[in-house]
Amino acid sequence: MPFGQRTAKRPTTASLPAGPNGASVARAAKLLRRPAVELSRVLGHPSCLGGQKVGHFRWGGKRRKKTEAAVANAGAAMGRRARELGCVVEFPPERSAETFSEKGDKINPPVVIMLGWAGCKDRYLEKYSAIYLQKGCVVIRYTAPWRLVFFSESLGIKSMRTLATKLLEVLFDYKVETKPLLFHVFSNGGFMLYRYIVELLHTQQQFQHLRVVGTVFDSAPGRRNLKGAVRAFSVVLASYNVCIKYFLLLSFAVLVVTLRIVLYPVTRFIHESHYEAMLNQPSKWPELYLYSKADSVILTRDIEDMVQARRQHQVLIKTVDFLHSDHVSHLRAYPTSYATHCISFMYSCIESTSSH
Repeated sequence: MPFGQRTAKRPTTASLPAGPNGASVARAAKLLRRPAVELSRVLGHPSCLGGQKVGHFRWGGKRRKKTEAAVANAGAAMGRRARELGCVVEFPPERSAETFSEKGDKINPPVVIMLGWAGCKDRYLEKYSAIYLQKGCVVIRYTAPWRLVFFSESLGIKSMRTLATKLLEVLFDYKVETKPLLFHVFSNGGFMLYRYIVELLHTQQQFQHLRVVGTVFDSAPGRRNLKGAVRAFSVVLASYNVCIKYFLLLSFAVLVVTLRIVLYPVTRFIHESHYEAMLNQPSKWPELYLYSKADSVILTRDIEDMVQARRQHQVLIKTVDFLHSDHVSHLRAYPTSYATHCISFMYSCIESTSSH
C-alpha cells in the first residue's frame, strides 16, 4: 500500500433502500463488495450504472456515499419499467460454471424471455427459469393479464402490442440488448404476446438490431378451439365467485362464437387471429415445439399444421411429443427430458448463429 494512503472499511448494504425492484437493488448492493470492473461487467456497461458515472472505488467519506447512492439509484432506475410492467428480471448465480458448452468452448449465454400462459403465476415460471439460470442466462419472465388474452384479443383490440413494446424496452434498461435472445413461449397466452413481439422486431427500427437465436413453444399454438379455450379460462377463474366465474365464461363463449367463428370470414380482415398471423411471419430463427397428444386445451393438429407451415418457409424446426403429459405440464411429468431438450436447443441455436 502506498505511503500515506488510508484504509477504510468497506461499506455495508444496510443503508441501501429497498427500491421499487428489490432484487435489482439487492444484487447491486451485494456487488459493492466487489471491484468496480466486475460490478460494471455484471450490469452490462463499463464503469457506468444507469447512465451515472462511478469511476474508481475508494471507500470512505464523500466518495463512499456517492457510490452507494449511484448503485441504489441505478437499481431503482433499471427496475422501474420492469416493476410497472409486472415482469421479473433474474440474473444467473455469480459463480455459474455452466457458461461453457459440452465441447468446452465458451459461449455467450442468451437472455431468455419467458412468456407465461394466461393466469400463470411467477412462481410457476421460476421452475423453468432454473433450467437457464444454471447455464449462465439472464431470464426475463412476464405473463400478460388474462383479461387481454381472453377479451381484448377476441374483440380485436391490440392492447398487447403496447405490452410487447415495453417488454422489449426492458432489455435496454438492463443493458442486455446486445446479447442473443431466446424466447420460451407458453400456451396461447404467451403466443399472442409473442406475435406482437415478432411484428415489432421486423417493423420498428429501435428493435431491428436485437438478435433472436431461437424460440421454444410449450403447448402452443392453437386456433379456434372453443372447448379448449373455455377449459383454460375456467382454470384461470378457479378462485373467483361462482356467479362471476360462470358469467365471465358465458360472456367469453358468446364473444368467441360470434366474432371468431360465425363472423370470422369478415372479422379476420379487421383483426387477424394470432394463429393466422404467425403462419406466414418472416422470422427465420430455429423453433422447438414441445407438446403432447394428451393436451386437453391445445389440439395436436393445430401445432402440427403450424410446424408444417413454418417448414415450408425454410425454418429449422424440432418437435418433441411427450405423449402423456397435459397442457403446460411437460416439465412436471418429464423434468430431465424437458430440461435436456431446452438446453440442447439453446446451444444448437447459439452455435449455428456464431458459425455464420
